[in-house]
Parts: sequence; structure tokens; C-alpha cells
Amino acid sequence: MPEKIRFIIDGKEIETEKGTTILNAARENGIYIPTFCYDDCVDVYGACGICVVEAEGVPKLLRSCATIASDGMKINTRSDRVIRSRKIALELIMSNHTGDCKAPCSLACPAGTDCQGYVGLIADGQYDEAIKLIKERIPLPASIGRVCPHPCEKKCRRGLVDEPVAIAFMKSFAADKAFANGDGYIPETKADTGKNVSIIGGGPAGLSAAYFLREMGHGVTVYDMMPKMGGMLRYGIPQYRLPKEILDKETSLIEKMGAVFKNGIKIGKDITFDEIRSNSDAVLVAIGAWKSSGMRVPGEELDGILGGIDFLREVVLKNATSIGKRVAVCGGGNTAMDACRTAVRLGAEEVYVVYRRTRGEMPADDVEITEAEEEGVTFKFLTNPDEFIGENGHVKAVKLQKMKLGEPDASGRRAPVPIEGEFETLDVDTVIMAIGQKISAEGFESLEKTKRGNILADEAGFFTSVDGVFGAGDATNKGADIAVSAIGEARKAALSIDAYLSGRKYAYKKPFYSEIEKTAEDFKGKEKVPRVKMPTLSPDERRSNFNEIVKGYSDEDAQREGSRCLECGCRDVFE
Repeated sequence: MPEKIRFIIDGKEIETEKGTTILNAARENGIYIPTFCYDDCVDVYGACGICVVEAEGVPKLLRSCATIASDGMKINTRSDRVIRSRKIALELIMSNHTGDCKAPCSLACPAGTDCQGYVGLIADGQYDEAIKLIKERIPLPASIGRVCPHPCEKKCRRGLVDEPVAIAFMKSFAADKAFANGDGYIPETKADTGKNVSIIGGGPAGLSAAYFLREMGHGVTVYDMMPKMGGMLRYGIPQYRLPKEILDKETSLIEKMGAVFKNGIKIGKDITFDEIRSNSDAVLVAIGAWKSSGMRVPGEELDGILGGIDFLREVVLKNATSIGKRVAVCGGGNTAMDACRTAVRLGAEEVYVVYRRTRGEMPADDVEITEAEEEGVTFKFLTNPDEFIGENGHVKAVKLQKMKLGEPDASGRRAPVPIEGEFETLDVDTVIMAIGQKISAEGFESLEKTKRGNILADEAGFFTSVDGVFGAGDATNKGADIAVSAIGEARKAALSIDAYLSGRKYAYKKPFYSEIEKTAEDFKGKEKVPRVKMPTLSPDERRSNFNEIVKGYSDEDAQREGSRCLECGCRDVFE
């Protein structure tokens, strides 16, 4: 019978056969020691230096893959000295590494979408495989592909050659193809677990969490205060950018997966938070940020001064929205662009965007700004409201303070500074303030809040201050962000809820990938191939209606655009 020895690793006594290495003994007992050269996927070569450990009474660190365990040894696998040594070894290994584990586009996506993968599948005409891959991370691809400000494209290496690949349009193309060829793609769901999760909020975070939780086999009920599901995708984005018929198709797929939708339910009015908790095994709060931020400018209380998201919501609900002929929109983000372009379509003859910085500092997508200009919107850069002037309780003018750019502020942008004594006055019938959003937390008083009034949720496990209650999306922590960020959080929150329901612990930890910096010089020999232009309605065709602006790619155009991908990421990363 093989001789046994006993020794200690990280305070745990273990038994192994004599002659076993420290690394293998640790593995046999469920103790993790990182290693590259001794990984199951590669041939052993014993030189990575990652698997070092510290042995009591031994002055130098030991390579656990090559050191035979001896009786009575005391091993520490996580001392400060060990961690420092591993970091140095890793840096040396990576110093000669010139490839990307994952493409920069995928790393830039808040939802972690395999952009390179689905773009390549579309290039090969494998549309069914493409939509399956996309929906591993994005449950609403037809909608998100139309409205996402695509941080992925900002990191696309193709931009160092000519123009970034149209990654977002490719996402909506694949989703549209799935609907054109049938009812759309629905993933298989696991067997029912018998657990029920209530989700409060039917926006991108809530719907995505419902999708992932149903995929895991949990029962899901989604409560939402609005008449239909979709949240800001439905009530904060105009029809010309996201036709609600598309959103309806995507939300219906989540219903077909077995999620129960309950609309027109206001927490604290129609049902209490405690009632939902008592009838659920877990709860996810994803109520979004539905209140427009104010500007604290004199006269802000006048009639005719509206919040940006309030204005857009009323238009979607088809409530009478009389804005007159002269409209000023305050703000520089995509909501401001949606508001000013919606005002044009409602018949306003003079539409102004008031922004305190220059065009170069505007956070809105450049294409949104350009299309607004094409539709007749006038931009008043380096101006800021100083006072709203009224008559008989209704706004009639806005006094603008002229600005100049000073030193950079905390965000890195040059801070706007008032030019003393220089003003301009605009006559207006309506002012729309599109400068930010905040949450309305009535009914959720039991949840701990941040200093800004948002729901405090752990950023690794997404649990709140109340046991069994989780939080994700715009209502939590830092507040409103882009929809794809809410979707990324929703998936992680769903994983945490699944672990909670199973009695396990979950904490998201950002995976490490090699990230290599490239410049245009690295691609100087690459042939320039222009981005395939997306067919759109002309300015004259779109000013007077809410028809969708983009017409979509043909199969040929989508494959041609997909073939522009440089395939930056390593294909072996998933092995």
C-alpha cells in the first residue's frame, strides 16, 4: 500500500501519497494554486514561476509543480511575498505577448458581448448562429442594436485603418433576420427549480434579468408601473430610432419563455414592497431613473418648462403635448438630441439646443448631432441658462449666459466659465431640460440609499441592505447609464440570485485578459475598405414623421461589413 504523508496548506491539514508534488496534493484537496506551464491544456515545462508557494523554514519560494511534498511541511499559498512574486512572473510572461485574449470591442462592451464572434458569423452568412451567440449576453438585440451608443465601436481596431466596423447595426441585423425567418430565437430553459423571483421594473435591466433567470429555470414575475414593458427603451427613446413594434416582438419572446408580466402596478399604491417580498424567494429591484433633473435656474417653475424624459414619455403615450413654435432644449447628451429632434417632428419651427461647452465636448453620438443639424436644429454652444423669463405664469424667453472654456475639471474636460456681462436672450414657447435623470424611490424606504438617493447595491453580488433583495440598473449606485450597461448588470445580478437560491455565494470578479495597445502604425499595410453605409431616410423624408430612419443592411451589405473585421481576439480564449 502506498506510503502516506501529512502536511499543512493554508492552515488545512491534508494527506497525500509520498512523492506527490505540492501542486498535485493541493489539487487533490480542492486548493487552488495558479499555474501556466502545468495547466492541463499545455505540456509541462516547469518554468512559468506562477505556482510558487512559501514553506515555513525555507528561505526561498518553491515552485509547487516541481517540489515534492514532505511530511510535516507548512505551506502558505497566498502570502504577500507569494503574490508579489507571481505578479512579477506574470509581467515577465506578458512582456513578450503581442496578442489579444479578447478583442477590444468585446472588452469595451458592458455586457461582455462576443462582438468579434457574431460579426464573423454574419460575415460567413451564419445568421442563426450569430443571434444565438448575441443572445447569450443581450436578450434585446434588435432594440439595443438600434439605440446603443456602441462603446465597442469606439475601441474597434478597424478605426485605426479607416472606420470602425458597424458592430451595433450588425447586432440588430442578426435579430431582424431571426424575426424575418420565423418568430425569433428563444434559448432552451432548464428544468423548473420551484423558486420564484419577483422583478420590479420592466426596463432593459428587469427584462434581461427575467430572460436569464428563466433560462436558469426559475419562475419569474415582472411588475411595472407603465402600461407596457420596455422602460426607457419604450418611453424614453423616440419611435424614429426604435420602433415600438420591434420592442414588442422582443418582449413577447421573454413572455414565451414563461416570464409573467404585470403592468400598471405601482409599488406603494397597488401593492407594497413587503407584499412582493413575502410572496417571493428573491426580489430584484430594477426601477430605473424616471425623474428629470432640474437646473436650479430662476424661473424653472414656470409652465412650459419640461423635463427631457417627461417630454419624451408623453409623446410616446400620445398625450397632447403643445410645445408651440419655438423650443429650446438644454443639454448635450442623447436625450437632448432625442428631445430636439422630436420637437422638430411635432411641428416646432425654431428648435435650439443650449449647451455650455463646444460640440467637441458633447456626450451625444456624433451621428445624432449631425442628423439634428440636418433636420434644422440650431446649436447654441458655449451658452447656459441664467434665467427663465415668464409672462402670465408661462415661459416666454430664456436668458443665456455666454461661456468660455477654462481649465479641465474632474472629468478631464475643460470646464465652462461664464463670460462676465455677456448674455443673449431667446424667445421661446417651451423649454425642455435634458440634463440628467434620478430615481423615484417611493415605496422602497426600507432599502439603504447612497448619498445621491440611489439604491445601494453591492457591486460584486448586487444584493441590497435587505436579505433576498437585489438591485441593478439605473436605480442603483452611480445612477443612470446606457441601456447595455443595465443589461450587463442584469446578467450578473441573475447569476447572484441563482447562487442565493441555491445556497451558494456569488461575487462578480472581472476576468483578466491581455490588453495590447495598438496604433495606426501597426496597420499601415492594411488595405483600406470603407464602412458599408447604412441606408437612411433623407432629412426631408424624416422631418415631419416618426418613421424609422435607418433602413437596415441587406444580406450582401451585412456580410461585406462583417468581413472588414480584423479578428483581433485569440480564437483559443474559450478553451
